[in-house]
Amino acid sequence: MYAIVEINGQQFKAEEGKKLFVNHMAEAEGGQTVEFEKVLLVDNNGQITVGAPTVAGAKVVCEVIDPLVKGDKVLVFHKKRRKGYRKLNGYRHQYTQLTIKQVIA
Repeated sequence: MYAIVEINGQQFKAEEGKKLFVNHMAEAEGGQTVEFEKVLLVDNNGQITVGAPTVAGAKVVCEVIDPLVKGDKVLVFHKKRRKGYRKLNGYRHQYTQLTIKQVIA
């Protein structure tokens, strides 16, 4: 059984026991249980239910493992040839790590 759920504006496939890295949730704390009710699709052993826009009564229960995980560094490099202009900038995106505890449909 799995569900397609919308978390912070992005869609994720949620199955029990799987780990997700979602955009940083500022209000989340480690060990906290979070419920997401924007379930767009549910597949229950081949029986598919598509929401319009969401599936009524369905939700995904998650546990926050780590509220702040930094992703890989992304480098942004600008250069203008023969002018001596070079600029290097970089950042690391912030994520929240979740574990799917239960898919309720």
